[in-house]
Amino acid sequence: MPRNVLPDELAITPVQRPIQGRVRAPGSKSITNRVVICAALAKGTSHITGALDSDDTRVMINGLQNLGFEIDADWEQHVITVRGTGGLVPASHASINCEASGTTMRFLTALVSLGHGKYVLDGTTRMRQRPIGDLLSALRSLGINAQAGSAGDCPPVTIQSSGIKESRTRIQGTTSSQFASGLALVAPCMPDGLLLELTGTLVSTPYLEMTRNIIESFGGTCEAREPNHWHILPTGYVAQDYEVEPDASAASYFAAAAAITGGTVTLDGLSHTSMQGDIEFCNALEQMGCIITWSSDTSSCPSVTIEGQFLQGIDIDMNAISDTVMTLAVVALFAKGPTSIRNVEHIRDKETDRIRDLACELQRLGANVEEHPDGLTIYPAPLRPARIETYDDHRMAMSLSLAGLRSEGIRIIHPACVGKTFPDYWVVLENLTKHSRN
Repeated sequence: MPRNVLPDELAITPVQRPIQGRVRAPGSKSITNRVVICAALAKGTSHITGALDSDDTRVMINGLQNLGFEIDADWEQHVITVRGTGGLVPASHASINCEASGTTMRFLTALVSLGHGKYVLDGTTRMRQRPIGDLLSALRSLGINAQAGSAGDCPPVTIQSSGIKESRTRIQGTTSSQFASGLALVAPCMPDGLLLELTGTLVSTPYLEMTRNIIESFGGTCEAREPNHWHILPTGYVAQDYEVEPDASAASYFAAAAAITGGTVTLDGLSHTSMQGDIEFCNALEQMGCIITWSSDTSSCPSVTIEGQFLQGIDIDMNAISDTVMTLAVVALFAKGPTSIRNVEHIRDKETDRIRDLACELQRLGANVEEHPDGLTIYPAPLRPARIETYDDHRMAMSLSLAGLRSEGIRIIHPACVGKTFPDYWVVLENLTKHSRN
């Protein structure tokens, strides 16, 4: 089905036999949106290849352009050219619509603190319900006037800055790793660098390691003196040619499709050494009974192959791979015995409440579900036809569509919401599964 030509509801057609095929997921959203921040602040011109074309990445690019950064995006070729400013924010005032993009809101809120002027960042109704107070508090300790305009310290955000005044702050790591990542990404351009203390129980720690890796790829220095103390030196950034690896979160849907149908799917471009934590989703499937085969470490074309087998329910802490919670929950529908997913309370503050609303939709499908403060337990039961509400959440749509590969009568409401991170998802899923329907 062509991109952007989608009905209000999309029926999922079950497959008749196990899926067999290969998929290369689009570029990582998380990497793309981090890399363009570094490139914008670097000295020189960076060329980013394999960049993701999605709502979230376009919103980030538009936001940077509104701030005066010179960026050319060839979305058809997945190439972004960024002429860096050497750590300066060109515009002295801007109003930025972050729409539903959390990375854009968090990263640009931190970035404009380097500027001299007034900046307003806003977004969707849901964005105005997603707390950002921890980041604003950290910025205030650095000498920035940072205010939230909605109840509960939620956007819109107003930043009035005359430059960073301090070099030490702390930030809570319990709500979102993006707060710490946003500060860290701009820290090499702060006058004296930054000593950043991460307090509380950290969530999604692989994304913090991703941030450190990308900072250093652009010439920055991020020293982890202790697990929760980062010292980021005022080195600035140097322009790079950077290739974005495929999105492991997006690839999880096709790995799950193999598991659910007892098929075999190879994910190209991903290896067990990926900087993306969500590559560990493959290990979760292995715990459930799938056979996972990684290509050789020396391969020039890395890949991982997932072979679906008899599935067994598991008990799993998914804090480090929380973007794949919904994907695993759907696999759990087809396992023997219950599956318990733990330590992911922070996903209640995502595009939707990804615990409460996921439980609701799994129950709509016929599963028995226990909702917990930090996760849920899924008891498989015979599935029934259902119209699946997506809550304008791309991951809800993509994950729950997989149930329709094995169960009749599954329809996805508002399927176009996948455009946030994977506009061509329905096309790729159709191409992968079409030969298994005959």
